[in-house]
Amino acid sequence: MVAFLGLAPIPEIIQNQIVPVLPLWALVSFGAYLLGKLGYGVLTFNDVPQAHAELMKEIDEARADLKKKGVEVD
Repeated sequence: MVAFLGLAPIPEIIQNQIVPVLPLWALVSFGAYLLGKLGYGVLTFNDVPQAHAELMKEIDEARADLKKKGVEVD
């Protein structure tokens, strides 16, 4: 905030050309970080065998419950 108001003794070229684009640069950097984190999460999604086993167990339980209620399940 001090840099935007010009209260800090910063050289004029930095004050006029760099400080105004810092919020945009921060937003783009944060977005790139989040996209990288999301990509890594998708890349390592299949590396969780416990979750896969738990999900398959829940699917089997749901199928059994639906068959008890008379619903045909493939």
